[in-house]
Amino acid sequence: MKALRAARMERCIGCHSCSLACARQVHKVLSWNKAGIRISSAGGLSTGFEARLCLACHPAPCAEACPTGSLSQRRDGGVIQKRNLCIRCGRCAEACPVDAIFLDHQVNPYVCIHCGQCVAYCPHDCLEMVDLPAREEEEGR
Repeated sequence: MKALRAARMERCIGCHSCSLACARQVHKVLSWNKAGIRISSAGGLSTGFEARLCLACHPAPCAEACPTGSLSQRRDGGVIQKRNLCIRCGRCAEACPVDAIFLDHQVNPYVCIHCGQCVAYCPHDCLEMVDLPAREEEEGR
């Protein structure tokens, strides 16, 4: 399995192309508030930018906190999201240790699903998809 990583953020110019690509390509809307990746200033324009996105935890605290199974554990880390099961309680966002689940004004959660749609839209090659190490229990060891 693969996961999204913000490997070269020193190149980031804060254009938010990745966030807009996520919103448009994955969530079918055009809004910075409806994306699984967020770009913010690291303390001012001269100090650069940082990306907030799911770190593909295993086990994922957000999935464990979800009372309906709307978020479920991916095999090697991160989550799969089933929007139709979400009751908009916000427990997933509260449980995320890196503040990477974003709630819109209706408390709909947005989290990176590690699909990689945003990577091609970054004009400075800040993002990449990396292979996650296989979980030993999945390998039958």
